Amino acid sequence: MLTVLASTGPIEVALARSTDAFPTPGSLPGGCAYELKWDGFRGVLRRTKDSVELWSRRGVDLGWRFPDVVAAAITQVPVGTVLDGELCVWLEGRLDWGQLQRRLGSARQIAAQARTSPASYVAFDLLSVDGFDVRTRPWTARRSLLEQFGVDWRPPLQVTPVTFDRDEAEHWSRDYRPVGIEGLVIKGAATPYVPGRASSWLKWKARETEEVILGAVTGTFDRPEAVIAGRLTTDGHLVVVGRSTPLTAAQAEQLAAVVTPMDSSRHPWPEQIGSLVGGPPVLLRHVDPVLVAEVSADAALQQARWRHSVRFVRLRPDLDLVAVPTVDAGVP
Repeated sequence: MLTVLASTGPIEVALARSTDAFPTPGSLPGGCAYELKWDGFRGVLRRTKDSVELWSRRGVDLGWRFPDVVAAAITQVPVGTVLDGELCVWLEGRLDWGQLQRRLGSARQIAAQARTSPASYVAFDLLSVDGFDVRTRPWTARRSLLEQFGVDWRPPLQVTPVTFDRDEAEHWSRDYRPVGIEGLVIKGAATPYVPGRASSWLKWKARETEEVILGAVTGTFDRPEAVIAGRLTTDGHLVVVGRSTPLTAAQAEQLAAVVTPMDSSRHPWPEQIGSLVGGPPVLLRHVDPVLVAEVSADAALQQARWRHSVRFVRLRPDLDLVAVPTVDAGVP
């Protein structure tokens, strides 16, 4: 028996759990459905009788920040429909987190952004049809309905692609990485939509190894806690491009034996930088930036910086600084 979903207000979304192991087809009930993991703002879109609501995963009203998406949904999404999806901005053929963040500015700035950098809404689940709650239906049924709704959609609305083929999913994780796709979200084909962490959804991030310059560490020189990664700009300035996850004891011991402390007055970086997660500033221990390190990183970039922590893999004493990719001049 179908129940009626609330006609207005935010809805708790299903959250995916991180996994390092690539899920095999039979590891989730009904088999694995592999979807692209978009680099954007999570958004629940609700078509009411007179308007469209957009809610963040934390229940914040996003509708006024995405007037272009709202306008499209009013004409293309039936009343009583609730969608779960991702708000994204494309720029020069790549997902652009910086442009997306500009939607957090003033109403005047948002109006300009909607004209110059329009947003897209990528729907990946259907929660309500004609006001009736369909979250208890299996994913395959919800997906079938979603595809019926999306068959005539035009940009900025779209339905995320999906595959049941593990090999194709692995190809996607590589082929779509250059445009900013972070990895994959994997769902059990027979599972309902379960809000919160109780969901069986999994997220797997595609990571590649990258060469960086070891510009600083956190902690102490005797016991480094994390690496601050740098790269040279095309005009020769060393800039911060990422921070690593905590080092293992063996990695810390290895780095302590080879890094050379450098006087802060001679180093191009400040004594502290902002935290990647909005916490207190991070105090840097500057080192002579002559060592090359290999890190594992995902595809989420903002102005040539990794938005998420990278993982220190190893030192590369066999490489000179010229082997490290440069970033465009002007990157702060």
